[in-house]
Amino acid sequence: MCERAGAARLARAARIAGLAAPLAGLAAPARAESVVALLPLPFRVTQVRDAGSEVAVAVETSGLPQLPRRPAGGVVVMWGETGGAALTLAGDRVAVVPLSPEAIEGLSAGETPRGALAGSRRALSGPVTAYLTGATAGDPAGAAGVTVRERQPVAMSAEPKPVPVTTTTVPAGADAVFTGETVRTVDIDGALHLVVVKARAGSESLALIGREAGAWRLRAEIPAGPGGLSPAASADFGDGAPSLAVVRGAEGVLQHWSVAGARPALRAEARGYAAPAAPLALDGGGTALALPTLDRAALALVSLRGGIVERARVALPAPAGPGLAVLGGGRGAHILVVLADGRVADVRP
Repeated sequence: MCERAGAARLARAARIAGLAAPLAGLAAPARAESVVALLPLPFRVTQVRDAGSEVAVAVETSGLPQLPRRPAGGVVVMWGETGGAALTLAGDRVAVVPLSPEAIEGLSAGETPRGALAGSRRALSGPVTAYLTGATAGDPAGAAGVTVRERQPVAMSAEPKPVPVTTTTVPAGADAVFTGETVRTVDIDGALHLVVVKARAGSESLALIGREAGAWRLRAEIPAGPGGLSPAASADFGDGAPSLAVVRGAEGVLQHWSVAGARPALRAEARGYAAPAAPLALDGGGTALALPTLDRAALALVSLRGGIVERARVALPAPAGPGLAVLGGGRGAHILVVLADGRVADVRP
């Protein structure tokens, strides 16, 4: 089984490599004394995996003694050329646990299954694995399809039986490719769907792939627009059903799309924002969105309920880079922003 073997490799790499690198002083939690603090990481961050990602779950379940058994808020994993670390909450502080280079190499290698587009990562959700496949000559960064592998139920038996797996490849279509680092998963009307960027003729749309009549297929698209497009986040932003936040990079436009019935409808949009973004759980329920401003000089906290309303803006010590993750929620949340120079800002809402 490709997905099971990959998950096993991730966990095994974390254990065998020992995970904890001998870097003095990093195991002690770093306390944020103000709204924004810099985490004491002895390496420049180039990669981030948020809580719930395949790498983060592998680290969380690896038995690393420096991590709590059930870390509140999950685990975020970051690394660069010279090191890596697992970040988690210790009370109201961010604890930094170093990871060895061997562990990072094993964890990152296990994200790309055999046959996947080079440099891409699979998405996992229960029995479903999805990843980009089929390199294209015209666009080396694009894929001809999305391959979906799904484990099937097996009846209880005294004898071990192989788990059957169905495999389907959904094509991008004529003169189009799927692109981006990974496929994303989203709940639509209580059913799993896959979200992936689709490029054609210099513009990008957002494809929604789901089951229809029992088969995986392209069900709908968020319309194409000029420049790059990034699926920022998926959550219930206060309307009672999951919806999508999308950033159109060239224009700096944040868009909020409802996707009920796999029928995308634009609810609101506002200029002045950039990717990446992450959902932020609020005290008392509801979800906000954290993302950089278009000039990348500040982090904005935005409500999408009933429109797009910016609730707060926090200046950053350097321009925001390509990574952002959240530990915890509400007033106790820590928003971890990777800066363009590789440092990490810990922002308290």
